[in-house]
Amino acid sequence: MLVYAYGFPRLGKEREYKKTLEAFWDKKINEKQLIDNLKKIESERLSIYQNYVDLYPEGEITLYDSILDLGFMFNIYRDFSIENYYNLARGENALPMKKFFNTNYHYIKIEISQEDDIKFSWDKYEFFGIKDPKILYIIGPYTLLKLSKINGNEEIILDKLIKAYSQLFEKYKNTIFHIEEPAFVLEYSKDEMNKILNTYKKLENYWDRINLITYYESIDHPELIENIEVNAWGFDFIRGIKNLDIISSINPKSKIIAGVIDSRSVFPKNGEFINKVLYEIKNKVNNEIIISSAGGLFLLPITTKVEKNEYIKNNLRFAIEKLEELNFLKNLEINPSNFSLEKETFEIPEKTRESYEERLKAQSYLNLPLFPTTTIGSFPQTPEVRSMRLKYRKGEISKEEYDKFIKKEIEKTIRFQEELGLDVLVHGEFERTDMVEFFAEKLDGILTTKKGWVISYGSRVYRPPIIIGNIKRIEPMTINEIVYAQSLTKKPVKGMLTGPITIIAWSYVNPEYPIEKIAYEIASALQEEVQDYIRNGIKIIQIDEPAFREMTPIKKRDWDRYFNWAIKAFKLASYAPKEIQIHTHMCYSEFGDIIDKIDALDADVISIETTKSKGELIEAFEKYNYKRQIGLGVYDIHSPKTPKVEDIIEIVERALRIIPKENFWINPDCGLKTRKWEEVKPSLENMMKAAYIIRKKYS
Repeated sequence: MLVYAYGFPRLGKEREYKKTLEAFWDKKINEKQLIDNLKKIESERLSIYQNYVDLYPEGEITLYDSILDLGFMFNIYRDFSIENYYNLARGENALPMKKFFNTNYHYIKIEISQEDDIKFSWDKYEFFGIKDPKILYIIGPYTLLKLSKINGNEEIILDKLIKAYSQLFEKYKNTIFHIEEPAFVLEYSKDEMNKILNTYKKLENYWDRINLITYYESIDHPELIENIEVNAWGFDFIRGIKNLDIISSINPKSKIIAGVIDSRSVFPKNGEFINKVLYEIKNKVNNEIIISSAGGLFLLPITTKVEKNEYIKNNLRFAIEKLEELNFLKNLEINPSNFSLEKETFEIPEKTRESYEERLKAQSYLNLPLFPTTTIGSFPQTPEVRSMRLKYRKGEISKEEYDKFIKKEIEKTIRFQEELGLDVLVHGEFERTDMVEFFAEKLDGILTTKKGWVISYGSRVYRPPIIIGNIKRIEPMTINEIVYAQSLTKKPVKGMLTGPITIIAWSYVNPEYPIEKIAYEIASALQEEVQDYIRNGIKIIQIDEPAFREMTPIKKRDWDRYFNWAIKAFKLASYAPKEIQIHTHMCYSEFGDIIDKIDALDADVISIETTKSKGELIEAFEKYNYKRQIGLGVYDIHSPKTPKVEDIIEIVERALRIIPKENFWINPDCGLKTRKWEEVKPSLENMMKAAYIIRKKYS
């Protein structure tokens, strides 16, 4: 059998992609050097493919994000230049970011209007020097439509997109197109299915040159596979095991690209599972089977070979090791199997606090003003902070020296916040590398890596921990820093924790361990930390859950099971006496359709990003009577520009049409870790100026 791979990480073994982009943004290299470096990174990626697999696409490289690429490729955003591109990616006119389906990768959400002159204009492949490609990568028209903000008639826009794709296909007449359509696995009506069929019917002349790839779930409608007879259909059989039932109900005329290697897990392949799936496929289709990963490998680190931990190095599989697994499967003998596809479950016990009304009354002693102000948690991780952390890890300075340095940073940040006049302070999180990795390093049953970097968006990277199971808190994890910060001020300092759902979402989870049990173990460990906060006089505790929406299953029919354990896990972690104020924070996801689930978390205060989405989330609160306190982020921390006072006031005033003034908090939309102090200071100063104006007007 042939083997097929795609989505290999563009980051590079030494994070060359990140370093290149940031060097360009810092004006340390010019445009030519930027492109030359990216071409070199792409060339190295392709040589890795060539070492292991038979088939792979070219053209996966991007200046920042593949969806934004399409905006320029199809003239939705005109006059391509690197300056214009990065302006929309991260500059003054930065477009909103959203999570790519239920992953932690953030894509740029472009805006498409039916008035746009949509056509194939900028040739990205030519730009990156690709010549005579056998297979070219592109996101498909239906997925592009679903991931974009649409102004006007969808069918008119889709028809224009089809013409633009056709122009692209015409230019590359001898090329097979690897078209990714993950939106095919969404739940949709018969009418929507017909829209997809009509879309691809218009591309019928190119079917023999299309590998149509789906992933992250199963397709609900066999009619799609029956009636779109492309060269090959790609299916995810890891998270979309029901695809087996779909293809068993028909006899696909296309080749089957069978995704049987888990592209979102670092745990090794399950040979029995793979054999079972391939045996079932072989008995149901008459056409060629090509073995592949169940989605792009971009959610994995590069290789385990650079890791020091022997367990990771010898037992786990990153992107290169996944290619090795694919290579191994080329000569697999497929035999009958009795392997069971059923998974074990676990029930989390429920913990419930007093009613919100009772809690609100009990928390009145905090004496917070109208429109309380705060930040989300982190403050700038300067080169000095990162340098001191590295020296400590290398043993070049003692723990005492490192702790003394962290205390100085905490004190400086507390004083800065007091001078600004913020009402609820934070300690700045200078001791924390990453909001998940930090806790993973302190919990038994979770491993961390040295070089297991993965791109979250643009050049932003993180190192996902690896959850083995049997998780326990060994000792207090954050108490010293929080208690020290509180000792410096009479104002309340928030205790800062990352919630169980986000720790799971941003880690690799042992597939042999019930996810509900993992959530219970992490929540129990966090609850121990919460009780330590309370014993040490901390009155406000924030448990961040930015991945709460991200973890939501793609199919709504599976939501109840997920929300059952996720909500119980949060409530267990955050359980506290009524006088303790519980906050949670969420960012960069489509929250509008789960406001009731956010409500069910029963936090006293939530903070949610709204600035990059231009306040779209506010509309969701028009339809849902949310009675507790909320901070809708009033400025975008991912942009280096200083927000204007009048813009902040406009965001707040729009929200106040829906949200009672007594419930409204003022805060940035996310943590300030990635910003520089010279950007943070004027931004927060303007936020406070706006807060005083609003407070005076409405008091």
